[in-house]
Amino acid sequence: MINVLINMPAQPERMEKLKSIQGINVTWVPFREDPDSLPKDMMRDQHILFCSTPPDNFHDLESLQWVQISSVGYNQLLGIGMLEQGVRASNAQGVFDVPISEWNVSMMIQLARNMKGMYRNQENKVWDRSARFQTEIRGTRVGIWGYGGIGRETTRLLKALGVHVQVFVREGIKERNHIYRVPGTGDPLGVLPDSVFTTGQEKEFLRNLDYLIIAVPLTKHTEGMIGKEELQALPATAFVLNPARGPIINEQALLQALSGQWIAGAALDTHYYYPMPEDHPLWEFPNVIMTPHISGSSESTHFLERIWGIFGENIQRFMNDEPLLNELSERQLQGD
Repeated sequence: MINVLINMPAQPERMEKLKSIQGINVTWVPFREDPDSLPKDMMRDQHILFCSTPPDNFHDLESLQWVQISSVGYNQLLGIGMLEQGVRASNAQGVFDVPISEWNVSMMIQLARNMKGMYRNQENKVWDRSARFQTEIRGTRVGIWGYGGIGRETTRLLKALGVHVQVFVREGIKERNHIYRVPGTGDPLGVLPDSVFTTGQEKEFLRNLDYLIIAVPLTKHTEGMIGKEELQALPATAFVLNPARGPIINEQALLQALSGQWIAGAALDTHYYYPMPEDHPLWEFPNVIMTPHISGSSESTHFLERIWGIFGENIQRFMNDEPLLNELSERQLQGD
C-alpha cells in the first residue's frame, strides 16, 4: 500500500480518481499555505507528500520517498534534508508558462504604449494624443534570459507578433525531457529564437535590446545576477521585465538604473519584500509597473487543474517506476 499525504486545495474529481487507484491510501489535510507542523501520527508511514510547502516537522516523515510541490520555485525544499533522507522531489514546471508569458506580452505592450501615463491622463481628464502613446512592439528586439517553459512560451507568442527574440542560456538550448507542458504551447524543439547567446556573451546579448525578460529560477548563482554592469550594458531605451524572482536583479543597481535613466523603465511582478513597504522608492517611478506577484495566476481555476494533472500523472509514473515529470536533480536540491 502506498500512503499519500495531501496538503493542497482539493479538486473533488481528481481526489476521487486518486482514491480509486488500487494500492493507494490518501490522507487529505485542509490546505494551509505554510503549515507550521502536522500531527506526528499523521506523518507516520507516509510515502508521498503533495503540498505547497513541507511542514516544519518534515523529518517526522520517516518513510517519505517523493514530494510533489505546487510551485516552480523550490527554495522551500532546500536545507531540510531532502538529499540526506533520499527523498525525490518534483515541482510545478509548466503550470505557470501560459499566464506568465501572457503577463510578459501584456507588460511589453503597456510599457511601449505608456499605459500608466494614459491612465493618469484619464483620471485627470487630460486629452493627450502624443506619439509616446502610439508605439508598436512589432519589430522590436527582446532578450529572454533563460529558456525554460516560460521563456519558450513567451518566445512563441512574441514570434507570432513579429518580434525579434534572442535568448541567453548558459550552456545553450537543450532538449527538455519529462517536463510538463500545456498542449500546444512552448517551443518543444527549441528552434524559435532568432539567436542564442551563451556564457561569455552576456554584454553582447544585452547590447541592442528593447526589452529584457528575466526567466531563470533564483539560486545562489542567479541571486544578484543582473547588477550595475548588466543594466548599464542595456540601451537607455530598454525596458526590464522581472516575473521570475526579485533578488535576481540587484535592488540598489535597479534603483540606480531607474534614477539615472540607464533604462527606460521596468515591469516587476516579483519583489524584494512581501509586501513591498509603502515608502519603497519603486512605488514612485512613473515608468515602473508593479504587480503583486500574480503573473502566475495561482488563484485561477487553470492552476489547480494543471497541478493536479501533474500529480495524477506522476502518481502513475511513480507506481510504474517511470521517470517523473519535473523531477528536480540533486544539483538543484543543493541550491545550484
